[in-house]
Amino acid sequence: LSTLAPTSLRVSASQVRFDTAYDDPSRSLATVACSDGPNGLMTKGYTTFNSLPSFPNIGAASAVTGWNSPECGTCWQLTSSDGKTINILAIDHTNNDNINNSGDGDAFVVSREAMDTLTGGNAVAVGTADVTSTQVARSLCGL
Repeated sequence: LSTLAPTSLRVSASQVRFDTAYDDPSRSLATVACSDGPNGLMTKGYTTFNSLPSFPNIGAASAVTGWNSPECGTCWQLTSSDGKTINILAIDHTNNDNINNSGDGDAFVVSREAMDTLTGGNAVAVGTADVTSTQVARSLCGL
């Protein structure tokens, strides 16, 4: 059932920024919230960031509430205001307040490479971008 689309899509106005920690292909999954618990990705045979089928389209999502969250491994479609779309595999936790002051909507912190794809190579110049996020089937992130 985990490969099926959620029965009620979670769609929200969100914000995204990047952290180059998620660009490190050899970084261990033991360093993120979705590590070794029953809902973690290590228990599914993944060990490093580049062992994930969606790498480098990975990052933190506010939907992941912490270690072993049921939202570990969820897939999120982020769409920019100009219509560019990427799918991100949620492997870590971030607080909404880490992105914006209002704390409204979902927040994402992704690899710089993913952010560059979303912003046409302008991740550094953009910094933080407004996006629409939609939870989609895990299969769209390779799980």
